[in-house]
Amino acid sequence: MELRTLRYFVAVAEELHFGRAAARLHMSQPPLSRAIRQLETGLGATLLHRSAAGVTLTPAGAALLSEARALLDQADRLRVRVAAAAGAPALTVGLLGDSTDPGAARLAAAYRRQHPGVEVRIRETDLTDPTCGLRAGLVDIALTRAPFDETGLTVHELRADPVGAVLRADDPLARRDHLRLADLAGRRWFQFPDGTDPLWRSYWNGGEPREGPVVRAVQECLQAVLWNGTVGMTPLGHDLPGELAVVPLTDMAPSRVVVAAKEGDTNPLNRSFVRIATAAYRD
Repeated sequence: MELRTLRYFVAVAEELHFGRAAARLHMSQPPLSRAIRQLETGLGATLLHRSAAGVTLTPAGAALLSEARALLDQADRLRVRVAAAAGAPALTVGLLGDSTDPGAARLAAAYRRQHPGVEVRIRETDLTDPTCGLRAGLVDIALTRAPFDETGLTVHELRADPVGAVLRADDPLARRDHLRLADLAGRRWFQFPDGTDPLWRSYWNGGEPREGPVVRAVQECLQAVLWNGTVGMTPLGHDLPGELAVVPLTDMAPSRVVVAAKEGDTNPLNRSFVRIATAAYRD
């Protein structure tokens, strides 16, 4: 058994879907299916039941999943210890300015438990750079939200959050149970500065050209709504001042929490970060 094959198996076992696992691993589905078949042949056991309804783990697969996770954790810890012997290990993590996510808190605790000797440096960025300084080489890895231009990056989805419109509490639309983007036509929306990633700008403007005040940070977005009645958007579940309300948008794609690194990055600290993040957000 190779560690790479075990990583493939863990991805399929966690996703219970070959297509999603292949997307998570940034590979096509046929070689992933072949690798799992070869693993089953080598072990002499069926690990997964495949059917039109999806994929389920066999008892043998469930046993392997537990052991594979432990082996992969041990392998990453080994890489980190070797890196530590070569010099004091450090990891710079980029975070968006809205990072009050309980998933991030679980990730921090889990990473600290598994890598107590690693110095984690945090670089918080504003909303104008969804890669949190990754492209500019300012961070090793980014905990952020998609969509943005993923060229040259490896991106792993951790969670998808529904989105709502942020309105003043006294706005007539704030009394609605839900809204559609068409209900907000003609309203002023907050804008990001020129040069901001086009995919990112388009998403937070509901896919349409908008007009409104330029903002750079979460608090500026909220103040633009509060002072000017501007329309904003936010993932559901964020705590907001009582003067503001959030109404779910039924036709907006979810906001995806992701972890991103440079394509081809071989830093063992980054690899371990991705796997610990996946577990922390799954929990």
